[in-house]
Amino acid sequence: MKNELESIGEEVVKALCQIYDPEIPVNIYELGLIYDVQISEDFDVKILMTFTAPNCPVAESLPLEIKEKVEKVKKINKAIVDITWDPPWNKTMMSEEAKLELGFL
Repeated sequence: MKNELESIGEEVVKALCQIYDPEIPVNIYELGLIYDVQISEDFDVKILMTFTAPNCPVAESLPLEIKEKVEKVKKINKAIVDITWDPPWNKTMMSEEAKLELGFL
């Protein structure tokens, strides 16, 4: 049986998979924009993410959308979204499904 944090982690990933990059018809998780998700024993979530480009038009609104959707996951108290540019995002970070969807395979 999975422990509670693993189960909640799966729910957080499901929430992330409902958020799409407005310019690319693939969710942000499959695009590889989410670098790390940490859930504390107090059910606080810290997400480390990037964007496809530094001048991304949703650089201000997307982290807020992520925070709001993740905080709706049952038992999650709060979510913090940190942005990083290291390593820079590139196409190799996409899942096989995303590459197939976008015609890269």
